[in-house]
Amino acid sequence: MSTAPRSRVSSRLAAIAPSATLAVDAKAKALKAAGRPVIGFGAGEPDFPTPDYVVQAAVAAAQDPANHKYSPAKGLPVLREAIAAATLRDSGHEVSPDAVLVTNGGKQAVFQAFAAVVDPGDEVILPAPYWTTYPEVIALAGGTPVEVFAGADQEYKVTVDQLEAARTDRTKAVLVCSPSNPTGAVYTPEELGAIGRWALEHGVWVITDEIYEHLLYDGAEPAHILSLVPELAEQTIVLNGVAKTYAMTGWRVGWMIGPADVIAAATNFQSHLTSNVANVSQHAALAAVSGDLSTVAEMREAFDRRRRLMVSLLSEIEGLEVPVPRGAFYAYPSVEALIGRSLRGTLIDSSATLAGLVLEHAEVAVVPGEAFGPSGFVRLSYATGDEAITEGVGRLRELLSEVE
Repeated sequence: MSTAPRSRVSSRLAAIAPSATLAVDAKAKALKAAGRPVIGFGAGEPDFPTPDYVVQAAVAAAQDPANHKYSPAKGLPVLREAIAAATLRDSGHEVSPDAVLVTNGGKQAVFQAFAAVVDPGDEVILPAPYWTTYPEVIALAGGTPVEVFAGADQEYKVTVDQLEAARTDRTKAVLVCSPSNPTGAVYTPEELGAIGRWALEHGVWVITDEIYEHLLYDGAEPAHILSLVPELAEQTIVLNGVAKTYAMTGWRVGWMIGPADVIAAATNFQSHLTSNVANVSQHAALAAVSGDLSTVAEMREAFDRRRRLMVSLLSEIEGLEVPVPRGAFYAYPSVEALIGRSLRGTLIDSSATLAGLVLEHAEVAVVPGEAFGPSGFVRLSYATGDEAITEGVGRLRELLSEVE
């Protein structure tokens, strides 16, 4: 009696799609290494070096033998205290250091947040466009992502009416990301407060990703859901980290803040998964979050200049609709008007096809909308130099002028 061969890779991991943003960035870097003059707008990574005072704190930590040993899985107490203090400074919401779990980058915080509250069969409302990792980690936790789409006409921001239409008796949580990756959209305090009150009324968990909180432009107001609706504290998990604010993507320090039972469960999980975050990185993060924000302000000023430059140049390209991003460091133009037309003999049947043509013919790397939800959009990061923006968008304009 023969039996069917068993799969070598578990179905759980086989179902995971690779990170589209990292894939685009890797392809661009490979082409560049091969001598191609590729300009990459794919990676969500500041091009600034980590501030020197942060690096010096890491050097000092590396020289201290105490940091050569294991430390608590939950994070160094001094860092958790500093994160709690920075949270109060930045959001006006007071949290206990005991409510903080330090993680290996923001991605681990995202994964552990969903793992902590989502059971098989639960639904998670996921506003789209969304960061490419969210649906994968929801599925890994056994949940079902329920996409709620807001297009360029809504400045990529969902409404409470849309959330309510998507809610069922299986809805466990809603994901909030403002300022947004991939769109740069920023919810106003009024909009975010309304979402918080809706979640409170219906017993829906809020998982709020605030990693771009310091990157705001055009007078956009800071808005944190727990400071607006403090009654949500027992059903909210806040995700954050040092990567985007302090140009520390490679240091891998993030954190999650939440109710005691959730943080205890996630800490137990992390104790088996990765143990503690590297102590040298934790001391670097301590210097970052406990210092002033003057270096952050300088980087934000540069991002703002680049944002205005990129939006101005993109807006000159026929067929693109470019909502003005007011946060993070991304532009997310709609290319829906180009779908169904042709470029150099190829039918543009999706934004993925268009992104491939742009990389092939203009040697410019952008991330197609399929990575973040519906087709018909592309994401460009302006966390790069002014010259690269001018040259790259110029190539894009020249190529797209050939669309028939």
